[in-house]
Amino acid sequence: MLKAMLGEAWLAMGANRLRTALTMLGMVIGVGAVVIMMAIGQGAQYAVQQTISTMGSNLYIVLSGSFTAGGVRSGSAGAPSLNVADADAMSELDGVTNVSPTHQGTRQLVYGSQNWSTQVIGTTPSYLEARAWSIVNGAAFGDSDVRSSTRVALIGKTVAENLFAGDDPVGKTMRIQQNPFIVIGVLGSKGQNLDGRDQDDTVIIPLSTAQRKVFGTPFLGSVRMIMVQAESAEAMPKVEAGITALLRQRHRLREGMPDDFFMRNLSAAAESEAETTRTMSILLGAIASISLLVGGIGIMNIMLVSVTERTREIGIRMAIGARQKDILTQFLLEAVMISFAGCLLGLLLGLGIALGINAFTGMVVVISGSAALVAFAVAATVGIFFGWYPARKAAQLDPIEALRYQ
Repeated sequence: MLKAMLGEAWLAMGANRLRTALTMLGMVIGVGAVVIMMAIGQGAQYAVQQTISTMGSNLYIVLSGSFTAGGVRSGSAGAPSLNVADADAMSELDGVTNVSPTHQGTRQLVYGSQNWSTQVIGTTPSYLEARAWSIVNGAAFGDSDVRSSTRVALIGKTVAENLFAGDDPVGKTMRIQQNPFIVIGVLGSKGQNLDGRDQDDTVIIPLSTAQRKVFGTPFLGSVRMIMVQAESAEAMPKVEAGITALLRQRHRLREGMPDDFFMRNLSAAAESEAETTRTMSILLGAIASISLLVGGIGIMNIMLVSVTERTREIGIRMAIGARQKDILTQFLLEAVMISFAGCLLGLLLGLGIALGINAFTGMVVVISGSAALVAFAVAATVGIFFGWYPARKAAQLDPIEALRYQ
């Protein structure tokens, strides 16, 4: 019985091919738009997640405080309120896995006839672990290099490309200002961070070397910031409270006095960016879904026209024994077939355009099977929903009036 009805539905669709094709066009555009928008939105989420993963996990940045002189206030890290001893004390707090005191700034690098201005970071070996930064060539420096202020450096991919022009930089000697440094390793690529800065445009050197031979410090052991890594996301509030209490105690800040340091939660900033991207993805999908609604209305309109044109046929079917359920099923099957055919073509169209966007623009798109199935299922449901009313109208026709219809 069902097979016969499917055959009848196929013949009815083929009786007016142009009208059937135009009816499916709304579903094709709707499903295609949903697939494309979801691919772009999920691609944006993936790109943000990749950027977040390059920053390291569960990180706090503790910055030196500001100072006021002549009524003018400096920004964060303007006053030397943090030092290496503070970092050592933080490492003893519960829930803390890594602490990396850092002193950084921009300096000019020179190798042979080439030069390059980049960010130079003076820090400790734990910095690489906190940032989940690998070494792809050579080796990292150790605690002994920090203690002896060794002139060694790790360079990022961008620095290696611009300063050494394709040569293997490991073992080469470059100058940071006038100080010679031996390159002992090349850092793995991390790409851009959330604010668009190239993380690979970086040189990392031992903290003591940076303090004594590159930047200088107003006070021995002072640093501009300290990076603190918590053992888990759940431990971060406890770690933040512990850092604040510890530094206020060490810096002898009485109750009511403002902190002489600033704290930044990198994980919170990253999650905020990820949430914005997720919202954008949902918004894109919602906008594209309007096309599905339009396609469903198109199916309903055409099916109503079809019911009117085939009123006499419906009367004949009822006269020879067809029940209301049979008529309802017949017209609903036609709506379902149109909807499914449009969904399938729209799915193929959307996948093709999404892959084309990736190939020609380089934009990250993520095509997930679940997203395609959801789009397909929603579109099919829309088609069935809008096909129900015309099918029900056909099933409720009076057989005698239907036979008299001209």
